[in-house]
Amino acid sequence: MSRSRIVVLGLALGRSTVGKKAVSAASGLVLCGYVLVHMLANLQIFAERARIDAYARSLRASPVLLWSVRALLVAAFAAHVVVALQLSARRRRARPTSYRCGAPRGPGRAARAMLASGVVLALFVVLHLANLTWGILHPHFVRLAVHDNVVALFRVAPWSAVYVVAIAALALHVAHGAWSALQSLGLTPERGAPGLRRLALGAAITVAAGLLAVIIAVVSGGLR
Repeated sequence: MSRSRIVVLGLALGRSTVGKKAVSAASGLVLCGYVLVHMLANLQIFAERARIDAYARSLRASPVLLWSVRALLVAAFAAHVVVALQLSARRRRARPTSYRCGAPRGPGRAARAMLASGVVLALFVVLHLANLTWGILHPHFVRLAVHDNVVALFRVAPWSAVYVVAIAALALHVAHGAWSALQSLGLTPERGAPGLRRLALGAAITVAAGLLAVIIAVVSGGLR
């Protein structure tokens, strides 16, 4: 097969619903992997005070690696959002009128829940960066003072509430999204389907528990 033919087929696949779902799945799994690693890194805040600050400084010791990872995450995030909007638009065109007797309980409802939680997460990412990376919204931001920045932020009740809502949306998104992504990529054989579904749910619960632990520790006064 010629190279031009391969390119044409690739473009056609990318424009198809199947191809877009594959892009959504792959980018989503990249983001899920990052969220898990990020959560584990955050748990260093329970170690000695300087440990998580030293971790933040170590990330900036290799600018090329740091910006390569950031570029990958931005690309995955952009692809995930754009494809989600495209697939949502296709679903609306396929069914322009709503159901008279209520929406179905299957894929339609799950798709709407994923879109709603995705919108919450997209907005939250901007707020999170503005708080703990750029320091624009943070009440007492100090560059690379991760421990103190986190504690100061979660001592503000409204911000703690915002993060709890975002974590709930993240858990919902990961629980269904990770499973759906494996399906879209054809990685869910019939025999292993229940186990993979439980794995996706377990990953969502683990991530949510790890992130909530930090907020609870600060709010309760256990982390200062």
